[in-house]
Amino acid sequence: MPPVKNFMISGNDDNLKNFLRSSDDSKIPENSKIQENVTLGLKYKKGSRSPVIGENAFIRSNTIIYDDVEIGNDFKTGHGVVIREKTRIGDNVLVGTNSVIEGQSNFGSNISIQSSVYIPTKTLIEDHVFIGPCACLTNDKYPIRIDFDLKGPIIRKGASIGANSTFLSGVEIGEKSMVAAGAIVTRDVPPNHLAIGSPARIKKLPQELKTLNKI
Repeated sequence: MPPVKNFMISGNDDNLKNFLRSSDDSKIPENSKIQENVTLGLKYKKGSRSPVIGENAFIRSNTIIYDDVEIGNDFKTGHGVVIREKTRIGDNVLVGTNSVIEGQSNFGSNISIQSSVYIPTKTLIEDHVFIGPCACLTNDKYPIRIDFDLKGPIIRKGASIGANSTFLSGVEIGEKSMVAAGAIVTRDVPPNHLAIGSPARIKKLPQELKTLNKI
């Protein structure tokens, strides 16, 4: 997985050009498609390193990927995606239009993140996870009021997350569990269970839904 270069088609501001990484030695990933106004390698501190992206990437317009990001093969984005520093992403991952990954998080492989999803720092998402549009994950239990050790949710292998659901800091969504659309998850969801409602109630998952997501 070779490092990649900044690939902004438009933008003539000299200061902006200097802030963004551009290296003649770096290469676009093999067999990849990079649309216009994409920034691969946004320098956020002195000494940060170009992102590493695997083969067969498809990165749509206006996406920004910071330095110190590692991404596997077959990566795809929608338009206007932001992926911040120190994020690790496996193979065959989709990040939908206008989704934001705040960095310092780890993602497995075979993950589908739909449009307008917010993922805060220090989040863990395992393999075969589906996250519906406009889901919001949080990592601060007491926003601004007191010092708090930031901790995003943990979403275990094969979980499915419904649209417009919200997750409080540090909750764990168990393996193959499901979260209904619009649910507000305030506590852990055991494996093979369903979270539904606001605040979410926990129920056993019907037998026919106890299966691994095919992503």
